[in-house]
Amino acid sequence: MLVCMRTTINLPDGLVEHAKVHAAASGRTFTSLVEEGLRVLLDQQRHEADAQPDPLPAYGEPSGHVLIDLADRDAVWAALDDGPAR
Repeated sequence: MLVCMRTTINLPDGLVEHAKVHAAASGRTFTSLVEEGLRVLLDQQRHEADAQPDPLPAYGEPSGHVLIDLADRDAVWAALDDGPAR
């Protein structure tokens, strides 16, 4: 069973007029257009939140002294503590 909630939203007149014209031209209702827009926006934000950030680069010489994974805070602090004096 589908349950729908009735609600009131305040939108600028020009936006509503444009949306109603667009909905009518595509054979849809204003409500279906607003519903689709909300679903698209919320789905997009959910996908952005689920996306894993790119891993941080590691720096240094692979055969040498410092190779730091910037995501590893302890490794960064250890490299700073062991680094050359300034």
